[in-house]
Amino acid sequence: MPLVQPFRGLRPVTSHAADVVAPPYDVLNTEEARERSSGKPLSFLHISKPEIDLPAGTDPYAAEVYAKGAENLNRLIDDGILMREDKPCYYVYRLVMGDHQQTGLVVTASVVDYDSNRIRKHEFTRPDKEDDRVRQIDALNAQTGPVFLTYRHHPEVEKIINKTTQNAPLYDLTADDGVQHTIWIIDNDQDIESLTSTFDAMESLYIADGHHRSASASRIAAARNEGKDNTGNASHDYFLSVIFPDNQMQILDYNRVIKDLNGLSKEALLEGIKKRFTLEAMDSLYKPVKATEFSMYLDGQWYRLQVLPEYIPENDPVAQLDVSLLHNNLIEPLLGISDPRRDKRIDFVGGIRGLEELEKRVDSGEMQVAFALYPTSLSQLMDVADANEVMPPKSTWFEPKLADGLLSHVLD
Repeated sequence: MPLVQPFRGLRPVTSHAADVVAPPYDVLNTEEARERSSGKPLSFLHISKPEIDLPAGTDPYAAEVYAKGAENLNRLIDDGILMREDKPCYYVYRLVMGDHQQTGLVVTASVVDYDSNRIRKHEFTRPDKEDDRVRQIDALNAQTGPVFLTYRHHPEVEKIINKTTQNAPLYDLTADDGVQHTIWIIDNDQDIESLTSTFDAMESLYIADGHHRSASASRIAAARNEGKDNTGNASHDYFLSVIFPDNQMQILDYNRVIKDLNGLSKEALLEGIKKRFTLEAMDSLYKPVKATEFSMYLDGQWYRLQVLPEYIPENDPVAQLDVSLLHNNLIEPLLGISDPRRDKRIDFVGGIRGLEELEKRVDSGEMQVAFALYPTSLSQLMDVADANEVMPPKSTWFEPKLADGLLSHVLD
């Protein structure tokens, strides 16, 4: 079966696209979703975060929440707000955030190729988060949250995308976070066939964001195929994805804030840092400008840190990551945090919030020290995935984010 396939998209009618579009389900908590959807009965948040339509305090993982999501989805279909494409198609999806623009394709990607690691991963998943997505997909009988994939850019794909974007788009709207979302349809059979064969000739695709969504799709496929002579070509054998070329992706820094100094004085911490880093006090806020460089905010002062060459390992794509260098040479040995996934003393701040957020968290007394990192590169992500390894938690922050609601994949 091919690596990617076109699909009959479930999508809003053009006149209601702006009413339906919503942030991804996992970037808002329940109260934020309730506030963002207030006065917006068509918002896709009523499907992706359906607890907002149930009494306050409802367990978001309760059975009635998933049932409510299915009820809300079916209502939008029955009311003609959402429509289904007549034939399987691909779609071009452009995101514009400030000066950054990236243009990719909406496809369905093969579960078989995900299971065989042709669609490559770089993160562990949590069973509880997988369980949530499995129950949501089962209840809706649709995949509504796309997986964010990337591929090594290819001239044939670029040619078809460029040709398609000369046409009038299905949607061209700006969400309330300022990100512009534009979508075109590819319904020409020759272009569809060319895209399918071009991607099928590629060695691999890479998950940028959406490890839990892809893992849950694999579990859904396994459950629905159990006891059947399956060909791997049913709708549940593919998962909704948006694929962007590697030369257009944007990864921001993912920074760290820590509650205490592990019993060390400020002076003792600085002396400990000097054993593995150069350390320079800065006159003002400082953002790292290259790999292996860090900045630290401590007691109202910014510092520039550069890891010493002898502490940068060779031939290890995970240990060479800046997040690993900081953790292995400072956060664990000096601040005593060995498991950043579970330790409550550490928190993570996406680069989209700026370094001022780090100052705010420390100056408030909530945290005592903050570290800013240079962003992980996409080539590093691919190297880790190609080595069948996983990154440390919170290694990448992709912007801009995909929207929910503009295209969904129904499991016929």
